[in-house]
Amino acid sequence: MSRVGKQTIIIPSGTEVKLSGVNLTVKGPKGTLTRDFPGNITINIEGSNITFTPNKTGDRTLNALWGTYASHVKNMVIGVNEGYSKKLVLEGVGFKSDVAGAVLNLALGFSHPVKVNIPAGLTVTAEKNNITVSGIDKELVGSFTASVRAMKKPEPYKGKGFHYSDEVIRRKQGKKAA
Repeated sequence: MSRVGKQTIIIPSGTEVKLSGVNLTVKGPKGTLTRDFPGNITINIEGSNITFTPNKTGDRTLNALWGTYASHVKNMVIGVNEGYSKKLVLEGVGFKSDVAGAVLNLALGFSHPVKVNIPAGLTVTAEKNNITVSGIDKELVGSFTASVRAMKKPEPYKGKGFHYSDEVIRRKQGKKAA
């Protein structure tokens, strides 16, 4: 049984949730998100509550989908009301970042500058070496931030590269003098 799927999601005031077939649309003050939810899970919208019920009981994959669907809908409701943001910190001598239009320009110590296109629906700001990615879609914010971080992961000796603002990098000792 799914503990996440059993929980009721409360729709805040000013948020509109519509279900048409397998397509769920959540509209709030920050924007609109749409997602398809095919399968054997029934989504019930009653007043200001959303509940989920599986059509069969005892199926492990169905129980997993039950919790996954509930988590996705909860993330959609939070996203259109509050939004999501992640912060990256770029450490290293000569490493720079700036935003020009819909392109994130990075100088990561390579022989060429790295340009990353910012997806639609995301807002990226770069102040000194702090990059903030924000948007209403949690999945899009997380995947874009992870792809930028993967360009220069933090190395364990000096900590140079991208790391999340709340991430702790374990440092290695390095060479010892004899």
